[in-house]
Amino acid sequence: MATQKIHERDDVSPTEGEHKYGDVQFADPTNKKYPIDTPEHVRAAWSYINHEKNADKYQPGEVEQIKARIRKAAKQHGVDIETD
Repeated sequence: MATQKIHERDDVSPTEGEHKYGDVQFADPTNKKYPIDTPEHVRAAWSYINHEKNADKYQPGEVEQIKARIRKAAKQHGVDIETD
């Protein structure tokens, strides 16, 4: 899968995510959404991106990129997540 830059969303402020979580890795680095730096954040990110109302804010290819990043982080942190 070729990665493309995730579009900037009008409904979020990237500085808010950075302020809230600090300088961490995000599954959506453009908008600083879905932090994936701890097992707890990985689980939460997976849960949130799998809610239709959250996924609908992205293009299908972007959702797959975000999910791929979360899956990779889950593996690194030893977190079991349900795959769809």
